[in-house]
Amino acid sequence: MTEPKRRLLLIRGLGHSGTTILDLALGAHPQITGLGEAVRLLEKPAVKDSHRGPAQLRGALRFKRECTCGLVADRCPVWGPVLRWLPAHDDVPVPVKLKRLLDGVGDGPAPSSRASWVVESYQDDFGLPFLDDPSLEIRVIHLTRDVRSWVHSRSRDGRQRGRWLPGLMPLVRWWRLCARHERQLRRCGKPVFRLGYEELALRPEQSLRRLCDWLELDFEPAMLSPVAHSASHILAGNRVRFDAKRSAAIRYDAQWMAAPSGVAQVALVVPWVAALNRRLVYSADAESL
Repeated sequence: MTEPKRRLLLIRGLGHSGTTILDLALGAHPQITGLGEAVRLLEKPAVKDSHRGPAQLRGALRFKRECTCGLVADRCPVWGPVLRWLPAHDDVPVPVKLKRLLDGVGDGPAPSSRASWVVESYQDDFGLPFLDDPSLEIRVIHLTRDVRSWVHSRSRDGRQRGRWLPGLMPLVRWWRLCARHERQLRRCGKPVFRLGYEELALRPEQSLRRLCDWLELDFEPAMLSPVAHSASHILAGNRVRFDAKRSAAIRYDAQWMAAPSGVAQVALVVPWVAALNRRLVYSADAESL
């Protein structure tokens, strides 16, 4: 008898685009388990990054940092065994490490044991969609935030303060990386679901119903209250995962609309930026790739 394939769902796109809240919302479905930015934790840390979370979680930090399952990392049934195994096996390729992590999903108590899909949401990794592994069924969600909202958010970053036109570099980054990601995902050979963060935040039930249909699952109302119901195992991601007030429901941050006019407000004057923004963020009725 052939063993059923593992089903891996990748959330990809730019950082600060809602990947953590989407991971939590998906994890509220009884047949989905989210792992957050798993690949970032599995990659071998560089010596210069020994002070950062991924390296520290291989040591003492795993006894302190809490997983979204409610347990400290070392006691988490999914992450604990892998974090103890990693120090002696960091030269193993990331896909092998990931398979070991996926094998641990289902060993713990329900609802993880009933997981049909496992979610990985490390935005910076576009290698895994190309992974050719016959034991894995891989699908990709391409999550994109409106260029105006994203540029406004990144313009407030401390590194942009004091610069002439502080939103200019974020705007160029949004266009360059979103266009590259779109090309990469068109070539990856895996089913891709385009989702705009604005569509998700402003019409969460409709967006999540569409996603569930694409994943061949029934919609679960608990997905609309991510923190209260999520069974995800997230160790790395946006801090919103532990902010009960901000992540109690999926809400939209519209601060950029009231901000003084700047680069973010005029971004759509550039025709190719406007076309890319419309295609990636507001194509709810478009077919998946």
